[in-house]
Amino acid sequence: MFGVDTSELIVVAVVALLFIGPKELPRVMMNIGRWVGRLRGYARHFTAGIENVIREAELEEMEKKWREENQRILAQYPADGHYPEPVPSPAEGPETPVMTSLPPSETEPTLPLEAPAAPDEDPTPPSERPLP
Repeated sequence: MFGVDTSELIVVAVVALLFIGPKELPRVMMNIGRWVGRLRGYARHFTAGIENVIREAELEEMEKKWREENQRILAQYPADGHYPEPVPSPAEGPETPVMTSLPPSETEPTLPLEAPAAPDEDPTPPSERPLP
C-alpha cells in the first residue's frame, strides 16, 4: 500500500507511542480515522461528480446523433409523400387475411379443471362415511 512495508508501519507505531503516549494514542488514532474517512468521502463525492459530467456529455452526444439521424430519415421519407402499398410475396399467396377480431364461438369450451375422481362403489354419501 503506497510502498509502505510492515516494518515501516511498526516503526511509525512505536514512534507514535513514544511521543504521544499510551493515554492519548487511542484518541489521536480515532481523530486520524475520522479525517481519513472524511477524505475518502470527499474523494468519492468528487469521483461521482466527474462520472456524472462524463455521462451527461455522452448522453448529449447520443441525442445529437439521434436528432441528426431522425432528420435524415424524415427528409428521405417525408410524411406527405406517396408510398405504394407493399406487394405480397408469392409465398404469402395473393392476399393474406388479417384477423381483426376473435372468431365467434357457439359454445364455451369445457375443459376439466381437475382430473376425474376414481369410480366409487360405496353407495353411502361421503359425508356419512367413517374416516379411515
